[in-house]
Amino acid sequence: MHAVERIDVPGQLKAASLRMKLDDTTAMQLAIAASRRALAAGNRPYGAVLLSAAGELLLEAGNRQATDADCTAHAEMVLVREATVRLGTAALRGGTVFASGEPCAMCAGALFWAGVRRVVFAASNPLMAELLGGELLPARCADVLAGTTPPVRVEGPLLEHEAAEVLREAARRA
Repeated sequence: MHAVERIDVPGQLKAASLRMKLDDTTAMQLAIAASRRALAAGNRPYGAVLLSAAGELLLEAGNRQATDADCTAHAEMVLVREATVRLGTAALRGGTVFASGEPCAMCAGALFWAGVRRVVFAASNPLMAELLGGELLPARCADVLAGTTPPVRVEGPLLEHEAAEVLREAARRA
């Protein structure tokens, strides 16, 4: 039995002993909910969810760049780090990560090296650039992971409209 943990900001861990399989839509809804919590905590509006290779929910994380004062604390990086510490490296192997925003090159590389074999995103890089502006690393996740061995499937956008609502809220607050 794996612990399902929600990782948002330090001191706000929530854990439950659950073993539930999720469909893609539900998993992405959880990632988008994590993005809302990240924004509410003063961070960038991004969230991520890890499912095991069997499709079981293992972990949720939100962006913590502001609260951790760490430019690498993107939701996917927080997810990989916390999964490794709390669940062990094997939990990531063959898993799927659902991200509220298309993973950047740094996150895509980390997901590959962690053993994730499927990435599903909500908001695409072009949409994030359009809605939020600012600094942009234009490499697309699928391009970064193209030709990897073993391969990593990249899918998206899924529920892009819902993710865009959170991005618009972040833009209004900026």
